[in-house]
Amino acid sequence: MDLIIQPPHTLEGVIKPPGDKSISHRAAIIGALANGTTTINGFLSGADCLCTLACLRALGADITGPDEGRVTVRGRGLNSLCEPETILDAGNSGTTMRLLLGVLAGQPFYSVLSGDPSLRQRPMGRVTRPLQAMGAKIWGRRDGQLAPLSVRGGNLQPLEYTLPVASAQVKSALLLAGLFTPGETVITEPYPSRDHSERLLRAAAADLQVEGNRIRIRGRQPLQPLTINIPGDISAAAFFLVAGCLHPRAEITLEGVNLNPSRTGIIDALTAMGAQLEITPAEETGGEPAGSIRVSSSCLRGLEIGGPLIPRLIDEIPVLAVAAVLAEGETTIRDAAELKVKESDRITLVATELARMGADIAPWSDGFLIKGRSHLHGAVVDSHGDHRLAMALAVAGLVATGTTVIRGAECMAVSYPGFTADLARLGVIWREGEA
Repeated sequence: MDLIIQPPHTLEGVIKPPGDKSISHRAAIIGALANGTTTINGFLSGADCLCTLACLRALGADITGPDEGRVTVRGRGLNSLCEPETILDAGNSGTTMRLLLGVLAGQPFYSVLSGDPSLRQRPMGRVTRPLQAMGAKIWGRRDGQLAPLSVRGGNLQPLEYTLPVASAQVKSALLLAGLFTPGETVITEPYPSRDHSERLLRAAAADLQVEGNRIRIRGRQPLQPLTINIPGDISAAAFFLVAGCLHPRAEITLEGVNLNPSRTGIIDALTAMGAQLEITPAEETGGEPAGSIRVSSSCLRGLEIGGPLIPRLIDEIPVLAVAAVLAEGETTIRDAAELKVKESDRITLVATELARMGADIAPWSDGFLIKGRSHLHGAVVDSHGDHRLAMALAVAGLVATGTTVIRGAECMAVSYPGFTADLARLGVIWREGEA
């Protein structure tokens, strides 16, 4: 699908972002391992999260929904899953594959995980190696580093492991595997990454402690079912936060957004750039702080981004690069080499596609050098099948001169099925088809 966008005269309205993608995956998996019925409201019905539900069903989990955002999981305990009759298809979802590797490592049966061509090129060795050290037998391409991956689990032993790179997915996989060990698994992070797994596991009565950057989990403890209302995904909200800052006549309110400190790096970065943001906290939902964010037209300035901030905004860097292109001065982004192994090589492709629109952006091995105050013009650009790149290019199109055509825009449904509908709510005129 081609998405064709004209810059709107104004950008105003109220948006409720879809349910948090990271929490949706984790709530379904933990619910399938708990004893009793877990009810999830606000589940993200994007392609990635639907892959997680399909894989869990193939493993014997009793799941209904999503029905208007509600999913019900009738868990029967840690040892209730069964050997699948077919290959488990994670689609384009790295979260599905990596988290389920942790679960399957603890199962006394054989299973195979695969995905689409993009996912089959993404690195899995960072997960499979520590799981093999715990006792799981895992085979795959390039010595177990690439899918398809075959897993023969069971008889895991606890592990003390230091992550070489802060990664919530790897951490979560090891925590899930730790549920099936006879002792205590200890994980140390170089920097704190998003902590949704820890919050949900504690809510499910797991024996888990967090001490700074060290997380301890004791295995073979039963999990309790959850009733959870998932807040809006701040990674989805980020596109409209940046659009509201950049458009000269904008005022957007985003309601029910997840304000978990491990995910609010985008707010910290935009605030440091001079964004006009008003945050109104609300009651916690799903064990996560939430609230509304009002953003209005802002004069942004460049800044240096790197170090501990990167894990807290890694998924938002594509759209943050759009903000930097129009900010005053230079922006440097470092320590983000992880972007090269996402759904696409986001360092190379963000630079390539924004350059088509007139951006002055130079890719580095671990980030970008962006010279601000570029004049963006409409162009034909390509998503390369990456949902976050597609939506970042759409935001650029909102503040460019002329018409922007985004090839392969259907991939937006991976994480934000209602993105174009929300554009329309703000007064954006868009259409599908040939420019």
